[in-house]
Amino acid sequence: MIEGTWSMFIKNVKIYLEDKTIPNSGIYIENNRVQSIHEGNDLPHDLDQNAHIIDATGLNAIPGFIDGHIHGANGADTMDATEEALDKIASLLPMEGTTSFLATTITQSHDNISKALENAAHYSNKPGQAELVGVHLEGPFVEKTKAGAQPREYIIKPDLQQFKKWQTQSAGKIKTVTMAPEHDENGQFINSLAESGVNVSAGHTDCGFAGIEKAVAQGVSQLTHLCNAMNGIHHRDIGAVGAAFQLKELRAELIADGIHVAPEMLQLIYNNMGSERIILITDAMRAKGLPDGDYELGGQPVKVENGKAVLEDGTLAGSILKMHEGAKQMLKLNGVSIRDIVKMASVNPAKQIGIYDRKGSISLGKDADILLVDDELNIKFTICRGEISFQ
Repeated sequence: MIEGTWSMFIKNVKIYLEDKTIPNSGIYIENNRVQSIHEGNDLPHDLDQNAHIIDATGLNAIPGFIDGHIHGANGADTMDATEEALDKIASLLPMEGTTSFLATTITQSHDNISKALENAAHYSNKPGQAELVGVHLEGPFVEKTKAGAQPREYIIKPDLQQFKKWQTQSAGKIKTVTMAPEHDENGQFINSLAESGVNVSAGHTDCGFAGIEKAVAQGVSQLTHLCNAMNGIHHRDIGAVGAAFQLKELRAELIADGIHVAPEMLQLIYNNMGSERIILITDAMRAKGLPDGDYELGGQPVKVENGKAVLEDGTLAGSILKMHEGAKQMLKLNGVSIRDIVKMASVNPAKQIGIYDRKGSISLGKDADILLVDDELNIKFTICRGEISFQ
């Protein structure tokens, strides 16, 4: 990491802008933001003589990835509720192209969730690390029969007062809530959260198509880790997965590791949803970036072996997926281009949690969260808010 880089110029790079792609061009970064974009190879006339210059010949500049669902990495977990834990996660993520993330909780005791939220509220982002842009509250308002790795003993019904207490403790940082809509009979919980600007995501749910359709009308706009912990497609009820295909109001998270969702299903999902409505996530747990072995998630023992993290009963317990590996898996699919990856890994998550004004694209005035990658999405540089975080 080059610390305190005041300005930087990336030259000879193919830039993926919001509306077009420009080859052999330049990006001038100053004070952590994109200051100017230069078509062609001319250096900016106001280039600081001490600016750090990167020759990116043969590379693509794309916006940094945003992981809206990650529990942990590097031996740490959001539920550890310490600054050190969040630092460990944030320092590892640039290696996989992630420049922003939502620290994700798990169903646990009220007290443990409170501690994690208060820790996130007081956390200070560090230069050169991925930026914590908020919290994803996964549970405890979920359906027990679809709990997956969510500890069943702490599952509760949607409770608006409890949520408001937690949102206060988080200093307003809860951006996404995963919940089971069937337990909010009158839709008051969903509606209240949606009206306050929270991204309400149906997940760990037993809802069929009609239930999801009703929830969308109440304010649900996302599905959590599509295909996992929800009803699949059946010819008499196309379920939550079919709802993702049919209801254009919905975006859906997707764990593209080839384990949670088979490659053939990834293709089927892409064929039906396109890149406009898919949000790539990792749902990673603390073992990400570490060797196979015994770990923990939500107080439960987890065994990690051959790229797979499971509870003692064989239930999948999050992933150890790296964001760029999920993106590469998607790039192998028919019809998927680098521009589609940019939508699924950067644009869509930024729009979904309301931070597209400063993240999710390479644009004047936005945070300089930029990846320099080759055509196979191998990461050569990760720049987090104007600082080289990985090379």
